[in-house]
Order: sequence, then structure tokens, then C-alpha cells
Amino acid sequence: MTGPRAGRRTLTLYASGSVGMGVWVTVPGLLLLYFLTDVLGVPAALAGLALLLPKIVDIVVHPLLGSRSDRQARAHGHRRGMMRTGLLLGLAMAAMFTVPAQLTGAPAALWVGGWLVVGNLLFAAFQVPYLTTPSDLLVGYHERTRVFMFRMALLTIGLLGAGVAAPALAAGGGRGDYTRMALLLAVATTASAAVALRGVRRLTDACGFRPPDPQAGHSTLADLRIARQDRNFRTLVASYLFTGTTTHLFLAALPYVTQYLFHNAKLTALFMGLFLGPAMFAGPAWTAWSRRIGKQRGLLISQAVFAAGSLALLPGAKAAGTAGVALTAVVVMAMGLAFSGLQLFAFSMLSDAVNAAGSSKAGAYTGVWTATEATGTAVGPYLYSAVLALGGFASSTGGHPAAQSATALDALLLGFTALPAALMAVALWFQRRCTLDRTP
Repeated sequence: MTGPRAGRRTLTLYASGSVGMGVWVTVPGLLLLYFLTDVLGVPAALAGLALLLPKIVDIVVHPLLGSRSDRQARAHGHRRGMMRTGLLLGLAMAAMFTVPAQLTGAPAALWVGGWLVVGNLLFAAFQVPYLTTPSDLLVGYHERTRVFMFRMALLTIGLLGAGVAAPALAAGGGRGDYTRMALLLAVATTASAAVALRGVRRLTDACGFRPPDPQAGHSTLADLRIARQDRNFRTLVASYLFTGTTTHLFLAALPYVTQYLFHNAKLTALFMGLFLGPAMFAGPAWTAWSRRIGKQRGLLISQAVFAAGSLALLPGAKAAGTAGVALTAVVVMAMGLAFSGLQLFAFSMLSDAVNAAGSSKAGAYTGVWTATEATGTAVGPYLYSAVLALGGFASSTGGHPAAQSATALDALLLGFTALPAALMAVALWFQRRCTLDRTP
């Protein structure tokens, strides 16, 4: 099946929604754990829980939103209604980083965790129908990859912009610096969601819309059973859980590495730029290569390179100094290229899984997928916070880093290198068992 083909302008409008998604994924993932431990004085173990526990809500809500999205799509012929809630996401992000001055420690963690729940719910209401859209289109195998290539390009712009701008804007280390950073990036998040609403409409008009079948969305539990019985989808989800956990652990750990190992917090913005900059241009190359080797092989290669890169970070981080920074920069760039493949192939294969199932219950599948993604965004930072706590990491307030013991520094380093390598190896193990892909 070849099907219709969307124009570049239409795809760009649709993909613009990923800019705001990239901001929301990056800013809390990169800075929130550090904000809790080194600005608000929250102990590492408690800070990790403040990020992990709100995700329990996501695990429950995402499948419900997936089924609701299917019902709305069947009733109205589109999924845009729920997406409009995403226009409020910027407010939640600003509030999350605007912690009252009198709150520190556990009360501050409660404030941040509460607003994280609100933000995650708003994000899910936008994300689930937005990501389901490519599965609704009446397009062929390669065109779905092309849609996700555009999405990945704009997502990378959002990730890169936020990854560089957020640490630079918050470099002062004070509460006010984090508040100003959040307010500025909240504007970008809101504008992105508004443009995406128009883009989704134009994309479905251009490529057609496949409504869910009559049973879709009637029962969330029934939808979950269908998704669970799909062997290829199960293995893809398990692989993506460990992939997402690994990449978000990397993000959460980076500010600690630059501050406590390289003794230069400004390197956070530099390394994020080097990580995500090459990824902006890797999408078309990965897409072209996947036509020769298939998406499955492309994803396996991306996972293997990221795992090897995590281990290769160890020498640079231990060396520190100019040589250490240079070596780390090279490795981070290679990991960024792999990151682009991780995102492109995984999301493209999600649409293939929905198409192969033939159930037209795209919302249910996407709800499970986004719940898995949300879990990874929390488990990664939590695992790193647990490693910090085991190593005896000392929290601080006001952006003034505390002196750390040798054990804490060792834990900080191993949590940044050996742990993500092991997690990505598990992701690769699951992915090898997926038989969904075909080499064209």
C-alpha cells in the first residue's frame, strides 16, 4: 500500500507540536532532579520519589485517555478536542519552578510533585491524540516513517532549544533564575500546541482519516487486553521502557556530572547542544538507511551505539580537564546520533504495530505507549537519585553545591556510565525479539 503523500508544509505544521513536547520532556528531565537537590535542599532519595510517584497517575490515566481519544475520534471524525487541553501546559511548567520562598526540603518536594502531576495530565491529553494521528492516516509503510522523520526533526529542535536554553537561563542557580527560565519556555510550549492543532487538521485532510472500529474505546480494560495480546507490541513496549529509562537517566545525571566532576555547570548547555545538534540532521539519513536495512536493524544499531557510548563516557569523566571535556564531547555527539535513531524507529514501529494489528484501536495502543514513555521519564531520574542516595550525596540550597565525599562522586559517575549501559542492553535484548519489521 502506498496511499496519499502529505506536503512538506503540512508535515511541518503537524510536527511543530513536537517542539513543545520536546520542551516539556527536556526541562523537567534535565533540571528538575537537580533543582530539587541543589536549589530546594531536598534529599536525593526524597527528590527521586517526588519525580517517580506522580507517574503512577500517568500509568493509570494514559490508557484511559487512549480509549477516550478513540471514542472522540469515532464520534467526531478527529482527535483534536482533547488536544486543546495542551494549551494550558505552559502554566503548569511555570508553576512547577515557581516554588514559594518559604518552602524547602519535603514541602518543596510536595509542591513540585503536585504541579508535576498537573503538568503530566495536561501533557498526556495533548500527547495521546497527537501521537495517534500518524496511525490514523491512510498511508503506506514508508510514508509513516516520513511523517515521523518530520516529527523527529521538530522534536529535536524543541529538545535542543530547551536543552541549551534552560540550563543557560538557570545558570545563576537561584529560584528566580529557574522561574524566569520556566516562564520563557512556557510561551514556546503554548505556541507549539496551538500551531499543531492546525497541523493535525491539515494532515488528516490531506492523507485521509481511518476511524477506530465500533468497539474501540468502549472499554479501557478490553482495549488493554487487545494491546497486551499483541506479542510484537509487547516486546516493542518493553524495549522502549528501558530505552526511555536510559535516555532520561542520562538527562537527569548530566547537570551533576558537569557540576561535580567537570566543576563547570555551563558545560551542561554545551553537552546538550552537542548531544542534540547532530540529531537534527540525522533523521533523513536514518530514514534513507532504513529503506535498505529495515527499521528493526536501525533501532538495534541505535541501541547498541548508545550503550557503548555510555561506557565510553567513563574515561572522559574521570580525566576531567580539557582533555576530558573534549573526549566527552565526541562521545556525546555519537550518542546524539544514536538518540535520533532511537526515537525515529521506535515511534515509526509503533504505527506499524497498530497497522499490523488491523484493529484500528490506535488510541488504545498509543495510550499504553505513552504510559510506558511516562514511566521511563520517571524511573530514569529515580534510579539515578537512588544511586546518589546510596553514595551519600549531600543536598544543598540556593544553588551552592555542597562538598561531596569520594563515595558520592564514584556513585555519581557510575550512575552516569555503567548503569545506563546496562539498562540499554536490556532494551536491546527485548528489541531483538520483535518480529514486526520487514526489510522492504
